[in-house]
Amino acid sequence: MPEGKLFIFSAPSGAGKTTIVKNLLAINPLLEFSISATSRAMRKGEMNGKDYYFISADEFRTKINNNEFLEWEEVYKDQYYGTLKSELERIWTKAHHVIFDVDVVGGLNIKNAYPERALSVFVMPPTPETLKDRLLNRSTETEDSLRKRLEKAHWELGFADKFDIVLINDKLEDSVKKAVEMVENFIQK
Repeated sequence: MPEGKLFIFSAPSGAGKTTIVKNLLAINPLLEFSISATSRAMRKGEMNGKDYYFISADEFRTKINNNEFLEWEEVYKDQYYGTLKSELERIWTKAHHVIFDVDVVGGLNIKNAYPERALSVFVMPPTPETLKDRLLNRSTETEDSLRKRLEKAHWELGFADKFDIVLINDKLEDSVKKAVEMVENFIQK
């Protein structure tokens, strides 16, 4: 299997990691998005096989038992997220580098599996208030889901120092520019 690199972007929900990753993918043709599997319901505008591989919780558990995941986590009850090993193979056989948009636990698990080949980046919101505003502006959160996401975000922020780089996402344009430089430098290593 080719020796591609792995770029891991993790953050609390609403910090901007997905937007940064989408910008990186548009700029660098050697990067390819690792599509995660999830058992959560598909949101409006999402497509199976593009945004996620949407599978049932039972199917997810079967794949766990068959050791098909590089990493996985039950984020909420019966709401699993994970990276299928087949995704790395799919991308590396094209001589591309893998880019991940994953939660902090998954990001650290991937980094531990490939310590020399992976660059882990924690995307940090400038303030907790900014994070809450970004989640509210999505208009996808109920009061209960917002509360859960903010509680989880507080916990996730405690993992920032375990990542190779902390990228504070204050101004998107500046954050994307820094991310592009980080990725290009790591590819050259």
